[in-house]
Amino acid sequence: MTDTALQSLLRQMPELPAGHVWLAGAGPGDPGLLTLHTLSALAQADAVVHDALVDGRILALARPGAELVFAGKRGGRPSVGQADITATLIAFARAGRRVLRLKGGDPYVFGRGAEEALTLAEHGIPFRVIPGITAGIGGLAAALIPATLRGVNQAFVLATGHGAEDGEVAGGIDWVALARLGQPIIFYMALTHIAAIVRLLLEAGMAADTPAAVVACATTPAQRVLVSTLATLPEDFAAAELGTPAILVVGHIVAMRARLLALLPELAEAAPWRAE
Repeated sequence: MTDTALQSLLRQMPELPAGHVWLAGAGPGDPGLLTLHTLSALAQADAVVHDALVDGRILALARPGAELVFAGKRGGRPSVGQADITATLIAFARAGRRVLRLKGGDPYVFGRGAEEALTLAEHGIPFRVIPGITAGIGGLAAALIPATLRGVNQAFVLATGHGAEDGEVAGGIDWVALARLGQPIIFYMALTHIAAIVRLLLEAGMAADTPAAVVACATTPAQRVLVSTLATLPEDFAAAELGTPAILVVGHIVAMRARLLALLPELAEAAPWRAE
């Protein structure tokens, strides 16, 4: 596609009106995984209220003169309160600004986008939701792990690791039922709860030799992948010293990574990010 064709396509994207808020997903990290809608919003917004997980290369695409407002929430670290974030969005919109709320991944997948949309609606603020590639799918693909594989799984589960130390995650999970599904489970925000998650799944009857993997900093130059089994994962993870953010996947789809690399080792360097 030529620059002229791309520019023509971007001109066909919807206008971000003054006083509106767009809740957009920035994808798992690599700027190439942005949607054209999000790219267009970056070029239009007067204010970009962004999460900590949004890559700096993506923020660099914002319109010159746009105000960049950090609203990151990182587990275990001081962060901006949710009420303060939504208050900022409302204040900017009421001041007649074109507002982009930019989140890592997809705004509706463990991104509190639904909470922000509801608050905006309650205050009469027009908004639009722009989907993004969530890490639980895009991060796995970057690590050569398919979310679904014919003959292996017919479903997969997206879950949050928060609360696992108390025997359940947010919203309440029946761990026995989860283990009995026999389908892959992809955990977000799980790094500080890996030992608890493993214990709960083993106690629920999941096989100790079930393949498991952690994908850290997916689709970025810092990407690292740890492949293990459910039983050995806590020890292997502690030794690996992986960075954040990261996702955890438990299930037989993980085995596809080794099969692919055995056939074509160069796949490890075939993408803009590193697979190893």
